Amino acid sequence: MTTVDPNFSDSAAREARRARLFTRINAADKWFQVLGLSWVTPALKAAAGDNPRAQMKDLWRLLGVPLLAIAGFLLLWGTLAPQVQTSLGAVPGPAAVWEEAVNLHADAGAKAAKREKFEAMVAKRNQKFIDAGQPEKVKDIAYTGAPSYYEQIWTSIKTVFFGFFVGTVVAIPLGIMAGLSPTANAALNPLIQIFKPVSPLAWLPIVTMIVSAVYVTNDGLFAKSFLISAITVTLCSIWPTIINTALGVASIDKDLVNVSKVLKMNTYTKVTKLVLPSALPLIFTGLRLSLGVGWMVLIAAEMLAQNPGLGKFVWDEFQNGSSQSLAKIMVAVFTIGIIGFLLDRVMFALQSLFTFSNQR
Repeated sequence: MTTVDPNFSDSAAREARRARLFTRINAADKWFQVLGLSWVTPALKAAAGDNPRAQMKDLWRLLGVPLLAIAGFLLLWGTLAPQVQTSLGAVPGPAAVWEEAVNLHADAGAKAAKREKFEAMVAKRNQKFIDAGQPEKVKDIAYTGAPSYYEQIWTSIKTVFFGFFVGTVVAIPLGIMAGLSPTANAALNPLIQIFKPVSPLAWLPIVTMIVSAVYVTNDGLFAKSFLISAITVTLCSIWPTIINTALGVASIDKDLVNVSKVLKMNTYTKVTKLVLPSALPLIFTGLRLSLGVGWMVLIAAEMLAQNPGLGKFVWDEFQNGSSQSLAKIMVAVFTIGIIGFLLDRVMFALQSLFTFSNQR
């Protein structure tokens, strides 16, 4: 039977295109959530004509309400801040903090130009000796100027990832052992319960003395302050990964464990083909928690270890006591929070790539 509607094929084609469009939007929604842009999905669906009223309601909840809350926070901050007087003057409001953020950006550009000029002078000097046939006088002179704000941010990021990587290498095998073996779990559990609540301020003197005693070279690959901060991060951040890995491994379906016994899998095959794929969602949950803890711990560790990162920046400004110090510290606070959010999004993206569970 044939249709009598001459526009039937055009309508079917439009519906097919519409269906493909919504399929693409739904597929992209997972990545919008990873990036913290979940409000984009209802905006796209509303623009495509999918129940605009309902989509605008979701858009208001996902975007309008947060923006309204941020605006309310800024208004309250700007109103109350001038009322609080400190030894350095009134607490800076949003405008003053933004001004210092702009100043730090300009200062970073000036310091980068100064460093480039210094390195160009050193290269010119060395080239002069090479042209004169005196290569023995060539020297690699290190730049000793103060690091810029962006360099301090980069130092903190490198430090937290180094400590987090070392902690992950230690924590995941221990968590697998605890999940697979009741004996290993009984051995590790008291240690976890004792050391998990320990503050980084308690670990720091111990780590400082051990690193100073063991790492005696002055021209090694890592600076002592870097190692002290990174090891402190490791000691404080490994526990969520151990606990969640052990829980994920212990929660594996018993039928799968029985299958591995029937197939007579060796330990390596059992761990790589059965245990890890099944436990990955909880492992990634532990990794996200560990990275968050590590980033929080790092700032305190850098303050005392004098690792040239954001923690040292905050401490130096506190000691400086200038009229701009409080605003600079608040810039650092917002920087720490934003970077912490971005680090969590990175781990969430990796979790989305390697796992298929919706329980995140």
